[in-house]
Amino acid sequence: MSFTVAIDGPAAAGKGTISRAVAARFGFAHLDTGLLYRATGRRTLNGTDPVAAARALTPADLDADDLRTPEVAQAASRVAAIPEVRQTLLDFQRAFATRNGGAVLDGRDIGTVICPDAQVKLFVTANDDVRARRRHAELTGKGMVLTVEDVLEDLRARDARDSARATAPLKPAEDAVMLDTSEMSIEAATQAAIGIIERRLAPGDG
Repeated sequence: MSFTVAIDGPAAAGKGTISRAVAARFGFAHLDTGLLYRATGRRTLNGTDPVAAARALTPADLDADDLRTPEVAQAASRVAAIPEVRQTLLDFQRAFATRNGGAVLDGRDIGTVICPDAQVKLFVTANDDVRARRRHAELTGKGMVLTVEDVLEDLRARDARDSARATAPLKPAEDAVMLDTSEMSIEAATQAAIGIIERRLAPGDG
């Protein structure tokens, strides 16, 4: 069975955590498409051309320990604005989405560009302050030293770049279900997402 769940949204809104939980609940494969761009961006930090970096990407690159640093996040956002990079990574994502057994993909253009025919599309969001606090807790928990204000500035810079790019900007698909997690626990947000998918999987659902 091929069943695709597309989950989009800005950084630190909860889409990654929700996506992993949804995939585990239904036994679907999961792809954090942001890792493709982070791994590509990480390669450019040593001077590699962005398009060459995308073409040279290997599965091992997605397992690097430093893909979650602010420096790599900014590099990922920069390379994601390059149309040739996005095209290079497009086929990989689409092939993953149509694999047998179901797939969950999370990113910024899954429902609009990568999988416009996905059976379920979610757009997970939260207000800026909540997202900054969540990401700050995540990063400081890994030993990084930075302020909430630093994180907020970083998130807003990425949001502006991701939303303004000419190719595949960050925006909800017209038929996406909006899920605002600002005042939700991760458990409640996950259950909300699971409920939406269960209804779509139900026999007779059109």
